[in-house]
Amino acid sequence: QVQLVESGGGLVQAGGSLRLSCVASGRTFSGYTMGWFRQAPGKEREFVAAIGWTSGRTISADSVKGRFTISRDNAKNTVYLQMNSLKPEDTAVYYCATRPGLPLPHVVGYDNWGQGTQVTVSS
Repeated sequence: QVQLVESGGGLVQAGGSLRLSCVASGRTFSGYTMGWFRQAPGKEREFVAAIGWTSGRTISADSVKGRFTISRDNAKNTVYLQMNSLKPEDTAVYYCATRPGLPLPHVVGYDNWGQGTQVTVSS
């Protein structure tokens, strides 16, 4: 059974930084993609960034390009989301998720999800 556990969220001022972590367990993730998504109150869950577990290939949403960086440490079965220059509109619950195959920038196909970690950016 796949388990994904996020951590690293919190309250930060605009312009600040946070690093989220997602520890994955329960299977071998070779050939899988690890993704980060977020959901703000009253809004749909949206794609943030994703990385191929084996290839290391990354994709990210236009809204976070140049500010957020996704990376992974295969030895630790951990995916990170480094978030810099945070804005109030980045406030949301952030989730990590997995899908078999290539990184794709939408919710469909991601079939295992963590419980989420809250990120709040104050102005």
